[in-house]
Amino acid sequence: MQIGFYAPLKAPDHPVPSGDRQMARLLIEALRLGGHAVSLISTFRCFSATPDDAERARIAEGARDEVASIAAQWGDRPALTPDLIFAYHLYYKAPDLIGAALARRFDLPYVTAEASHAAKREGGPWQAGHALVEAAIREAAVNFCFTANDRLGLAEIVHESDRLIDLPPFIETSRYTRSPHPETRHGTRLVTVAMMRPGDKLHSYRFLAAALMRLQHLDWRLTIIGDGPARSEVETAFAPLPPDRLVWRGALAGDAVADALMTADLFVWPGFNEAFGLSYLEAQACGRPVIAVRGEGTPSVVRDGTTGLLTANDLADYAAAIARLLTDPALRAAFGEAASAFVHGERTLAGAAARLQSGLDRARQPMNGAAP
Repeated sequence: MQIGFYAPLKAPDHPVPSGDRQMARLLIEALRLGGHAVSLISTFRCFSATPDDAERARIAEGARDEVASIAAQWGDRPALTPDLIFAYHLYYKAPDLIGAALARRFDLPYVTAEASHAAKREGGPWQAGHALVEAAIREAAVNFCFTANDRLGLAEIVHESDRLIDLPPFIETSRYTRSPHPETRHGTRLVTVAMMRPGDKLHSYRFLAAALMRLQHLDWRLTIIGDGPARSEVETAFAPLPPDRLVWRGALAGDAVADALMTADLFVWPGFNEAFGLSYLEAQACGRPVIAVRGEGTPSVVRDGTTGLLTANDLADYAAAIARLLTDPALRAAFGEAASAFVHGERTLAGAAARLQSGLDRARQPMNGAAP
């Protein structure tokens, strides 16, 4: 099948790395593994940082022009027209103004993944974006749900259960099977991987630094992997800690991140308001337990008490969880083994390809059991 892929928030070839970009690439890879030809419909961003009417009008006008241009290309060269449109990560700040419009115009099956329906946006300043996302979700033949929370939100407006298909977050696990490079060890090695930007990421870094301040009596070293516009604020947060406790690696990618995870003992990242967090899966694939704050998405990627620990949004609770695994190497090893088995057994590219195929088969059937 020819699949037209569109990500209204951030295209898979966007120059700025992020978990969102990574998941878009993973979805395309999984679809191709299933034997499908996948093409990127557009790189146009429908994202608006504020509900400003002028900004939204500018985006809407640009989207209409983009749709007209693509439609003209498909009309002139029908072979370019996909068999199905796959839209990734719709939410009230980034509704799909491209893929959904083209699906309507060309009468194509339309599928979403990680679409978010937030009822609390109803009637508020984001009502326009919320309404557009709700319309797209209702029109989709299938909506793939990454987390239980996503499914609950969509179930409020999609009442046919076969149009909601679970697709738990996944990674390409083959990268995380190499042996770590030998190195000199000084205490238990902690590692964290995250972009440095204002908002929840910075809050998580500050929370982690504050937790480690309480654990200076224990023997540990922290490797920090990441960079971004909030780098100076992150460095300020960790400044009270002894410099010899910290290793700043900057931004790394691919195999370099895998190597760093392999040489660590424990992955620590609070992860406030993470949709789910691919870095948690990457760490567990390396056999490293995870310590995170329990949020809406983290239970979908970390099995509390089995592959890691999920804590309350409480500094003392989080510090105590780190201390528990720092001082209990046997428990840490048991969690690590379970973490590796979990990801390599259940969160693989091949497993995702199979789930996607099931959903695509459903999407090509007539809606509501109507005759073709």
